[in-house]
Amino acid sequence: MENRKPQLFFNWSSGKDSSFALYKLIQQNDFQISTLLTTVGMETKRIGMHGLRESLLRRQAKAIGFPLEIIYLSSSASHDTYNKMMEEAMDQMKRKDIYNAAFGDIFLEDLRDYRERQLAKVGIKAHFPLWKRDTKELILEFIELGFKTKIVAANAALFNKDFVGQDITKELVYNLPEEVDPCGENGEFHTFCYDGPIFKSPVRFEEGEKVKKSYPNPTIGGKEIDFWFCDLI
Repeated sequence: MENRKPQLFFNWSSGKDSSFALYKLIQQNDFQISTLLTTVGMETKRIGMHGLRESLLRRQAKAIGFPLEIIYLSSSASHDTYNKMMEEAMDQMKRKDIYNAAFGDIFLEDLRDYRERQLAKVGIKAHFPLWKRDTKELILEFIELGFKTKIVAANAALFNKDFVGQDITKELVYNLPEEVDPCGENGEFHTFCYDGPIFKSPVRFEEGEKVKKSYPNPTIGGKEIDFWFCDLI
């Protein structure tokens, strides 16, 4: 009897780190990738800090060729509510015989620990294909492989309005401010990946308006943080 590879679902953000981690998993060929799982705002129908429309997310998943599952999260949901919803989603994954999950995280230890603890509670193992890679080497390899990605959100304290809407190129990487991680791993910017070796065809879209929005900063009590967004349609 043929041995089947263990199934895995990917926690999908729509950006470059998710895309590159998925590429690495496909190359390693140790798992059967069953599902891309994404959290979308119930009211906005957009992906969190990426601000990407659900309609474009669906087109992206179709262009890659993996099934997409969406968890709709209300803006008023507490952290406990979020954890409960994720536990329910994990139970559904296990009913499909999926006991492995993958993430595009690179070096944020607290985030990895949180993911591993939460998944361990429900008997699912977490995998991190890009873990501890040098982020400048990683983004340059990403570009060399032919991935194309658009900057859709950026911290307004670090970047001006013109930064969003650009594609990530080698020139852009070399000219990033010294305090900015080349992959934006500290949340400096967020991206939408629309073409590359994991895509069956490029995702078509148009650029919309650029807007600035303010959010509570989880690291600085009582203060807000401003982000520029470039809408993609």
